[in-house]
Amino acid sequence: MNEFKSKQILHFAVKAGEIMLQSGAETYRVEDTISRILKSKDFNIAETFVVPTCIIVTIDNPNIEPITHLKRIKNRSTRLDKISLVNDLSRKYVDGLISTEEALLELDCINSTKSYSAPMIISATAVSAGFFTLMFGGRLIDFFPSLLIGFLLAVVNIWFTSRDVISYLIYFSSGFIIGASVICISWFAPSINIDSVVIGSIMPLVPGVAFTNSIRDMIGDEIISGLSRGVEALFIAVSIAAGVGIAMNIFSSIGGVSL
Repeated sequence: MNEFKSKQILHFAVKAGEIMLQSGAETYRVEDTISRILKSKDFNIAETFVVPTCIIVTIDNPNIEPITHLKRIKNRSTRLDKISLVNDLSRKYVDGLISTEEALLELDCINSTKSYSAPMIISATAVSAGFFTLMFGGRLIDFFPSLLIGFLLAVVNIWFTSRDVISYLIYFSSGFIIGASVICISWFAPSINIDSVVIGSIMPLVPGVAFTNSIRDMIGDEIISGLSRGVEALFIAVSIAAGVGIAMNIFSSIGGVSL
């Protein structure tokens, strides 16, 4: 295998890992996918190191110089559909069903796959917030305030995300909106259960994927990745809680509402 072909295979493997990591895949899954792709081509050395923000891969063969590829990962989100598609593509490639050139083209198609539309995201967030409120002991009268707050959260999140605002500021702002909205609504509807509405509205923001991946990475001896994802989940939770707490204290003192 010549150097050009080796670099092409390495580029495909790292690109596949990049898409998976940006889509919220666990570290062990990304390493396994990259290693499986490279080992199928019989490289003497195929070492992979993955953390949530970086991929480092080295390959070596007798007829080429060692090649190391480092890829910085930014703009992570949750796209389970992309993870599934890349998994399927890697298995097809390892089984020899497609060439490297075809695999790279298919990767580009997967990477350009659009997410759900804005109206769908807004609707799902609003309905989720409403039903989470009912799940946590809210009454029917509490469902509609949560529905409205979920709608506002989704709109604000989409607006902030489109302007590349840092994620922790988005979570803090979302928490602030929840706290402020609940208190303002309670001025006009004092019979609502503030606790249930707040909890239900927070649930769509909870970093469940980050926390779950943290535990899974720790179990799989990926200590660095597990700790970093755990700290990330903790910071997100703190940002949300700080936003809610600050807003509720400010607006409750303005409106004379006792918490």
